[in-house]
Amino acid sequence: MTYRVCFVCTGNICRSPMAESVFRARVAESGLNDRVEVDSAGTGGWHEGEPADPRTVSVLEEHGYDSDHVARQFQPSWFSRLDLVIALDTGHLKALRRLAPTEEDAHKIRLLRSYDSAAGDDLDVPDPYYGQRNGFEECLEMVETASVGLLAAVREQLEGRAA
Repeated sequence: MTYRVCFVCTGNICRSPMAESVFRARVAESGLNDRVEVDSAGTGGWHEGEPADPRTVSVLEEHGYDSDHVARQFQPSWFSRLDLVIALDTGHLKALRRLAPTEEDAHKIRLLRSYDSAAGDDLDVPDPYYGQRNGFEECLEMVETASVGLLAAVREQLEGRAA
């Protein structure tokens, strides 16, 4: 049985595709790619069909990550097939909770940085879109750090499932 994770930000061209690429790499490194499916989406459809922001692509590629991506908008019907919906900031968390058809679906939503024990109280991954390239580098660092804890949590969930 496949465990499905979807990362969600605003337009699905910066933070969520970055998180998707990083987490997919972590899943592959851990030998779980046959058990874990990773994708991403945006709360809005402004960039649907577009590639990731060029700054996202360059930062990912410079750090050895895949950058192949096409933006799409998150659909409430997806909750039924997803095990975990990862919001990149509290605005996304609130938007996703409003979209959740059931209380069970709402419980699938988590903030990415909640998996980073050193994050403290600020669990948002700042939006780098309107800033400079260094914001994309900082975003990548936050995503990489939180992905360690997220992978541990997913592994724990998988322990109770049949392969």
